[in-house]
Amino acid sequence: MTPDPHQANLDSRHAAMSLSAALPADIVLYLLLPMYAADFHVSLAEVGILLAANRLVRIAGYRWVARFYAERGDRPTCLLAVAAAVACALGYVVADGFWVLLPLRLLWGMAFAGLNLSTQSMSTANPMGAASRSGRSRAVIAIGPMLWLPTAALLAAQFGPRLVFVLVAATASLGLLAARRLPAHAYPKPPVRRWKMPNALDWWSFLEGLTLDGLFIIGLSYMSRQSFSEHAELIAGTLMALRYAGEIVLAPVGGWLAERFGAVRVLVVLSLATCAALVGFGAGALWLFAGFIVVLRSLQLPLLAPIVAARTAPEERVHALAGRAIWRDIGAGAGPIMAGLLLPVMSSLWLYSLAAGALALAAVACARQPRQA
Repeated sequence: MTPDPHQANLDSRHAAMSLSAALPADIVLYLLLPMYAADFHVSLAEVGILLAANRLVRIAGYRWVARFYAERGDRPTCLLAVAAAVACALGYVVADGFWVLLPLRLLWGMAFAGLNLSTQSMSTANPMGAASRSGRSRAVIAIGPMLWLPTAALLAAQFGPRLVFVLVAATASLGLLAARRLPAHAYPKPPVRRWKMPNALDWWSFLEGLTLDGLFIIGLSYMSRQSFSEHAELIAGTLMALRYAGEIVLAPVGGWLAERFGAVRVLVVLSLATCAALVGFGAGALWLFAGFIVVLRSLQLPLLAPIVAARTAPEERVHALAGRAIWRDIGAGAGPIMAGLLLPVMSSLWLYSLAAGALALAAVACARQPRQA
């Protein structure tokens, strides 16, 4: 059943609030674990694996989560996922060593899959205003990480990282209040389909994750790691928070542009602009083009879900959204590995130019995609 626009707005907002409350349990770990690896008794190599584990488990687990979500609905899925986020944050308070932290990272990966799927499904439940709703959803999701990153940096510098996660768990539990207000109806089961070759949207999702969530983030760290020395926690936390502040301001703008000019057209234009910025970034104009890339990424965040919903039969919408998320996670998982292998031995201009060219081709192909994605 398609909800009326008012109810769709409420459901989308509550799903986004659930993820916004839970997400700092993951994002704060990205900030603190590399800096306080010794406190958690892990090596830097193990830190990298732990921070990638949540994405890797989703590659295999998204389909299980999508099946559970379709059968049970948003309320049970999000309640379980937020409870898992609280458990992960509390686990980080006492966990020591790689093999104790790894199950917590895997649990969070599955929890995020459920929350992410719910936010995208709720924002596209009613085709009317789906792009704008998706933009507002992304803005709400970014509030939690934006507030927590600089706060966590300040608290960790004074009291160490363990206390921070006690407070993160407390605020994450507030997501249960929003999750309780979500609908609990099941979704149609899609027809059984055999595996098929990835289409243009799959390739775009993969390359977007590879370039912006992988190569760009790791490259930014690699090429600027000598820039700061003192107050590293606060500087890093502030820079990460600015990314989410950009999403709060710009994701709704991206949704409005999609409603005004069409989501596919906006995706192609913004992707091509991102490709040009990636080339400039690789050429060495680090901070100038990094800022452009962050802005363009924020504008693009709300675009994919409404495109998938518009090109997919209603009974396949949930599973199609999950499929695109899998491809993005594959790219985001491969990006850091590629950056680590190639940046020390390959010209950054060549690396980012090749990645930008591939993303540009995928974006143009999206405009030619047939209706059924």
